Amino acid sequence: MPFVSDQDDVAGRAGVDADFAEWLHGCLRRAATCFGVAIQSAPTFGWRLRSISAPISGPGQDGWLRVVTEQPCYLPADFWTGNHDANNIVSVAKPVVLDVGEWFDPKWHRQVRSELMTRQPGTPCSGTDVLRWPLQLPDRWWSDLRSGLGALHAESTSRVNTDQDRISQRVREVFGDQIDVRVEHWHTVHGDLHWGNLVSQPFALLDWEMWGRGPAGLDEATLRCYSLLVEPIKARIDDEFRQALSGRSGCVATVYAAARLLRRATADFPDIAAVLHHVGQRAIDNMRRMP
Repeated sequence: MPFVSDQDDVAGRAGVDADFAEWLHGCLRRAATCFGVAIQSAPTFGWRLRSISAPISGPGQDGWLRVVTEQPCYLPADFWTGNHDANNIVSVAKPVVLDVGEWFDPKWHRQVRSELMTRQPGTPCSGTDVLRWPLQLPDRWWSDLRSGLGALHAESTSRVNTDQDRISQRVREVFGDQIDVRVEHWHTVHGDLHWGNLVSQPFALLDWEMWGRGPAGLDEATLRCYSLLVEPIKARIDDEFRQALSGRSGCVATVYAAARLLRRATADFPDIAAVLHHVGQRAIDNMRRMP
């Protein structure tokens, strides 16, 4: 077997990624043709080239076109239809899926899903999941976020964001068996509440792939974890969601959110890894002191 250096391996991986990215561009163009819309500007890629999306123009209105791919062995799954299933949620400002298409690509052995959506006004609060600079958000925005999450948590659904086994496993992987993280209260969660999925002026919440039943406090704890580098925003979250983040339920949600993000931190946001671990450990210590 010929020797392959680390540098050769990285170059080979980059070549595969470049080919896959070009294939995704082709998928987006195919979807645009099928829906009879025109791509308006350069598309953006989702996490680890899992998806591609772009603003579009079409008959009657501007919109948004998203294409996501997955290996068939992971389907069917709730996340695959999450954006479309969320059309039933009308109590939160969010995009609406207008049309859907699917096909299978044998070359990459991928199922492909295209989603034509309405486009929310305003701009994303951040270009990254983690917030790294202060935001000037009006009180009305915070009120809309709070009321939107409250309405979402009251929704009834059979969809599942996460379950007890996964929560226990994720926490054990990072923090060991220090504490029992049995969930006592469940409700409907967005499941991926970070700053890249929040729109400002006016408020809206994007990317509904992962929504479903989850532990109470998960959305609030997740957003707080993504805000740890900006103290004024973290403090505002503490004030706005004090009840959701307090008590045993808030601590369990915080430990799980920190553990889940730490699984990605090394590759995706190493600058918050240490503080994430501290936040998770502090929640565990708080739980130990509870009667």
